Amino acid sequence: MQYSACILYNDFVIFFTMNDLAVIKTGGKQYVIKKDDIIEIELIKDLKENDPVIFKEVLLTKKGDRVVVGTPYVDKAEVQATVMKEIRGPKINILKFKAKSRYRRRVGHRQNYLRVKIDKV
Repeated sequence: MQYSACILYNDFVIFFTMNDLAVIKTGGKQYVIKKDDIIEIELIKDLKENDPVIFKEVLLTKKGDRVVVGTPYVDKAEVQATVMKEIRGPKINILKFKAKSRYRRRVGHRQNYLRVKIDKV
């Protein structure tokens, strides 16, 4: 794969291809996205299937050879997406155990996610 640019951002090296892309922040996590990507993000309440979502916390954008890094966010930049469906992650089992005292506890957890498709960067 041919890379067109390389940038150091928050101690990470990001290699860019020829596509336009952006780095967004949602749910306490950062995602490197481009048009037509499908990503799974933390659940945002009150959103149903086919609802539009606008991410305004854009940390970095790249269009062509122009790279804009925000401080902390890029001014007047937004990413538009559409909710595909609400999904649940894998089950995680939490076990507590204390030896010699017959103490055992088991709790399960499944995280809810939204699967979204990026429409416009």
